[in-house]
Amino acid sequence: MTSDPRAKPDPARPVSKAANLGIARPPLVYLGSIALGVILHRARPLSLLPRGVSPRLGAPVVLLAIGLFLFAVRTLRAAGTPVPGNRPTTTIVRTGPYRFSRNPIYLAFSLLQLGIALWVNSLWLVLTLLAAVAVMSRVVIPREERYLEARFPSEYSPYKASVRRWL
Repeated sequence: MTSDPRAKPDPARPVSKAANLGIARPPLVYLGSIALGVILHRARPLSLLPRGVSPRLGAPVVLLAIGLFLFAVRTLRAAGTPVPGNRPTTTIVRTGPYRFSRNPIYLAFSLLQLGIALWVNSLWLVLTLLAAVAVMSRVVIPREERYLEARFPSEYSPYKASVRRWL
């Protein structure tokens, strides 16, 4: 984790108050994706795997997702930066799961949906997960990256260059 309190944003490039003030809020993207997948699965079930295999694969993935989420949240809190994206980021965190992924919470959300898809054996949940990942990759994350580059001009670019977006 690093932070330079002297790092001033470029006045020609105004910095928004927070990384995620738009309508496409990450928890809503994933909740909407899961809800749509469940609705489609109930309307026209499409299996992903043979019945007996599916729950045995899904449960560990759900547990992995929960563990990653808790680890990422604990790391942000220890760094003193807020977890919700609609509050101002106070530092670039490079420890914990942020050493391997710039977005471990979004990775955890994706793993959670994949685990649920496996657990309930739903191809629909996998397809809606792909849509959620596309929204995150094309809309939400680029917006957040612009915010972080403007807020931490000397810190975020090297971090971005050294740590992958997802894994």
